[in-house]
Amino acid sequence: MAGAKERARNRARAALLAAALAGLLAGCAAEPDTHGILPDKTQVAEIKPGVTTRADVQRILGTPSTVAAFDEETWYYIGERTEQVAFFQPDVLVHKVLVVRFDKDGKVTDLRDVDATKAPEVEFVDRVTPTR
Repeated sequence: MAGAKERARNRARAALLAAALAGLLAGCAAEPDTHGILPDKTQVAEIKPGVTTRADVQRILGTPSTVAAFDEETWYYIGERTEQVAFFQPDVLVHKVLVVRFDKDGKVTDLRDVDATKAPEVEFVDRVTPTR
């Protein structure tokens, strides 16, 4: 009889351990996270060069991520989707830049969708500028 109680107790411990392990693994699942603006194809299709105005673009896509520093006629919509597992560095799944150019009258002249995921990585220099 003591052996049956011990086996039942071991089964209960194993079930509890399995449930705890399943909970831990579920917490480590990768979850996609979106930052910035990633317009879908239907939104981009609404923008017609020569027809769509600056106000229309803002209504369709929202406020741009940034405007060109020396040319206020160029808007950039920048967004990326990443996926992170547990505490590891996130993986970039999608990194896109939508460039919208306007003429002086405020109508769209050019629309480019750039896939920045394939852009080369920039290596930063570790040197420090000496100061006094």
